[in-house]
Amino acid sequence: MDKNLEADSSILAKQMAIWEEAAKESFWGFLGAEMQQLENGRCVVYLDVQPHHMNLIGILHGGVYATLIDSAMGMAAMAAHPETAVVTTNLNLNYVSPIREGRLIVSAEIVHQSRKMISTQAYARTEQGDLCAFGTGTFRVLGK
Repeated sequence: MDKNLEADSSILAKQMAIWEEAAKESFWGFLGAEMQQLENGRCVVYLDVQPHHMNLIGILHGGVYATLIDSAMGMAAMAAHPETAVVTTNLNLNYVSPIREGRLIVSAEIVHQSRKMISTQAYARTEQGDLCAFGTGTFRVLGK
């Protein structure tokens, strides 16, 4: 294995442990979302939809979609720069189809990055693969 790749992998593994611990006491932990995959500019998260995630008409609240999509894209961006702070500067969402129960799976990936900016996209789907929402995000790399 390339020594730089091995070092990057070690840094990411240590940072992921810190992020996982911090997530327990954050909004992410309150929602009950879980990370399934984080590697190579890609992140997959999921949420088992519960009654408290619903809006007043009985479908998943748009803010839950926004949180999961933003968070998945943000984690992909953070993993690309694990030793620096990365923040959302732009978030665009499109709501396509509602979900009322089951598991929502969000997959995000980096589509472009420069020294200070990262562009991402994400798709929220049911376990059966039905598209519920999708979005794009831009993230700024702040520094250490």
